[in-house]
Amino acid sequence: MGERLSIKTERDEQQLFNSRAIVAGLIVLFALGGIMTRLYFLQIKEHAAYTELSKQNYQKHIPRAPTRGQIYDRNGVRLADNHAQYVLEVVWDSVPDQNGDGKKRWNDMQLMLERLTKIVPLSEKDLRVFGQQVNRRSRYQPTPLKENMTEQEMAMFAVNKSRFPGVNLERRMQRYYPLGTVASHVIGYVGRIDDRDLERLDKSNYAGTSHIGKIGVEAAHEGRLHGQAGYDLAEVDAHGRHQDMIERKEAVGGQDLILGLDINLQLKAEALLKGERGAVVAIDPRNGEVLAMASVPTFDPNLFVDGISSKVYSELRDDPDRPLYNRALQGAYPPGSTVKPMNTLAGLYEKVIWPGKTVYDPGFFQIPGHKHRYRCWKKSGHGGVSMDYAIAQSCDTFFYDMAYRMGVDKFSGYMSLFGFGKKTGVDLTSESDGLMPTPEWKQRRYKQVWYPGDTVNIGIGQGYWLATPIQLAHATASVAMRGKRIRPHVLRAVRTAKNKPEQILEPEVIAQIPARDQRHWEMVVQGMVHVVHASYGTAKRIGVGAPYTIAGKTGTAQVFGIAQNARYDASRLAKRLHDHALFVGFAPADNPQIAVSVIVENGGGGSSTAAPIARRVMDAYLLKKYDDEEPSEEKGEVEPADIVPRVEGAEE
Repeated sequence: MGERLSIKTERDEQQLFNSRAIVAGLIVLFALGGIMTRLYFLQIKEHAAYTELSKQNYQKHIPRAPTRGQIYDRNGVRLADNHAQYVLEVVWDSVPDQNGDGKKRWNDMQLMLERLTKIVPLSEKDLRVFGQQVNRRSRYQPTPLKENMTEQEMAMFAVNKSRFPGVNLERRMQRYYPLGTVASHVIGYVGRIDDRDLERLDKSNYAGTSHIGKIGVEAAHEGRLHGQAGYDLAEVDAHGRHQDMIERKEAVGGQDLILGLDINLQLKAEALLKGERGAVVAIDPRNGEVLAMASVPTFDPNLFVDGISSKVYSELRDDPDRPLYNRALQGAYPPGSTVKPMNTLAGLYEKVIWPGKTVYDPGFFQIPGHKHRYRCWKKSGHGGVSMDYAIAQSCDTFFYDMAYRMGVDKFSGYMSLFGFGKKTGVDLTSESDGLMPTPEWKQRRYKQVWYPGDTVNIGIGQGYWLATPIQLAHATASVAMRGKRIRPHVLRAVRTAKNKPEQILEPEVIAQIPARDQRHWEMVVQGMVHVVHASYGTAKRIGVGAPYTIAGKTGTAQVFGIAQNARYDASRLAKRLHDHALFVGFAPADNPQIAVSVIVENGGGGSSTAAPIARRVMDAYLLKKYDDEEPSEEKGEVEPADIVPRVEGAEE
């Protein structure tokens, strides 16, 4: 039986047609929907973006970098300036296609640079830095190629300008430090913007800026110094040549900064440290203004502005004297006996000592039940020692005994009130915390328990205790102000425009250090006065002929450990193993105007090395004696008589 044939009817044909029509209609509908969606996306949602792209065919947005603010000392001496230079700049997007294939590549840039080098000499450094910078910028932004163009180089380029589309000669302001190495650690320097800077910067505000503050005031106050960028909106032809100016927004220059530094005092402090490694910090205790901050050796910040060479940087980095190291802010040293006045206040507050208490000093201290002797600097001992005499003579045994009786928790707790173990908060970069040790710290750091001997050692500013020169100056200023802690600051005032007055910054009071009796402050200050002006004071030599009263404290920080019964002999040790010399003080004692800390690395005794430096710094500021000679007993000045006699007595 044959197959059965199916014959299509008119109805079947109509159904087939209808189904195909519906499918075709749906396809057309979806296609129209896609087109409408795309038109909506292009003409409405992304209208602004594509309009901007269209404008870029005939408009160019050229950033205008603001002029960086200048930096002055408190007397108007300019510390950081700007001077004009001419710079060759390249806009990558405007460099023509060199191969004729209609595509712009890095090869096109290299071919252009090869031709340009025959007109304007370009060093390997110029090309290397340009290559680094151009990859960090937009293709539409100018990138510096050669700075500090000479007149001859500018003339040669001007004649051949038409041969190099996209390359322009522009006038730019460059940072300059007229005093060179002076106060370089404080002022800091600017350098070229790198990848790390770009991660945190407002790119729109730095579009036309090539340099940024790296350290010091330049970095800490970058926001004030930089200003606000502007722009030019120019009409250009198909070759990128300017035809007409459409719009201009002027850049707003950065603020001028007036520092608290007295540059004459700074020069004096640096000169007094010449040939040594050390630091001097001077603060006005009344408002926290930093008057001087010397760290020696120094460096020339001008070396960094255009990009320092690898050779020169390596020499600075590898120099054993570490000129790039800011000792005033980053140097952490055992404070030695300079902290004994603060220790005394802790003992009075915790009622471990009292004004009439005396301790017998046989030349050493022993923890009860232990044979080890913690030696006093005076081998034969001081005999009966009162609180006042202990400060003036820097009797170690008195402070060993006091710290042991107080215990580490109370001792470290009270010392932290002076700011030890944490940053002062001065408005500069890279400040160190120092170290105020505690049992918890030792356990974390060394996995060891705290021993009573550790407490004894920090009682005289040794052991694990580390402090920076600015911390010592800050703590000394707090003593001068009878417990009022004012945050130290370098910036004194700002000026938003040349024709506007300075805006003086208000001092920031951090805290009031507590005391059981306000008279305790005066007792401790009196002990510091006796350090300098009593015949038994360890720094009596610097008090000779002083027309004002100095309150001070010497210190000697041990660098090289010696055996229990051995004798320290500096003449048999290398210079870098000698003790550090320290001194802290303020003046006038009854009306403090300057507080000073001095550290001379491996300088020996604080009384013989650091104290004379402090006296001459105080003379320079208070008496305006910038060319004085060191006070000397041989010159005939009269040594003052004893103010308070030495107290003898038995140990209580």
